[in-house]
Amino acid sequence: MPRTPRPKGEPRFPDGPRADPAGSHFERRIRSFQPRRSRVTHGQADALQRLWPKWGLDIDGQRHLDLKELFGADIPVILEIGFGMGEATAQMAAEAPDTGILAVDVHTPGQGNLLNLADQSGLSNLRVANGDAIILLREMLTPDSLDGLRVYFPDPWPKKRHHKRRLIQPEFLTLAASRLKPGALLHCATDWEPYAEVMLEVLTAHPDFENTQPDGGYAPRPDFRPLTRFEGQGLDKGHVVNDLLFRRVPHK
Repeated sequence: MPRTPRPKGEPRFPDGPRADPAGSHFERRIRSFQPRRSRVTHGQADALQRLWPKWGLDIDGQRHLDLKELFGADIPVILEIGFGMGEATAQMAAEAPDTGILAVDVHTPGQGNLLNLADQSGLSNLRVANGDAIILLREMLTPDSLDGLRVYFPDPWPKKRHHKRRLIQPEFLTLAASRLKPGALLHCATDWEPYAEVMLEVLTAHPDFENTQPDGGYAPRPDFRPLTRFEGQGLDKGHVVNDLLFRRVPHK
């Protein structure tokens, strides 16, 4: 049976994530992400329709989030920026049921897939946010509200003219630090060695963070970060993955 075309202007998922939740409310700036258009499966579409009203939120920048209310419990909350298809995120949520994970991405199939995985595993400690993580941090989260921040395999923007798009920059770290509790961990991982070197340099120089490694270098992959299929394929090809674990220093 042929699909009925969607009328122009009608949302793709009426009860799901919006295409541009922040709209034109905020300034235009260089973004570190680029929305990817790819096919949404029937299972992902079903999860978006059923579960978005329960576990999803659009980053509109128009309100402050009460994380206790969002998760229905007074639990530590970790923000994850960029989760791909969500397999690792779902596994981390399952292995730490007393920790809330607020996972942000703009990739609709990944959002649907993560919601589906959470539903299948009965996870109640996972929320999926759609939109710009900078607006979420700056406009919707309050100071000292996060117990951790994870940035796994962000776009390395390898071309020199695109380096300004990279997420891990001094300005981002200052914003992130303002939302992290003292002692909270910032955990980055990348398989792009030049980007890893820049991350280490920028984080080491930032006054709000200190390296957890006594030698001031990269950290071994911690047990709580799963080895993903994508990462395993890269390792088989000889790629080097570097983890960086930095701690938010106490306020002065």
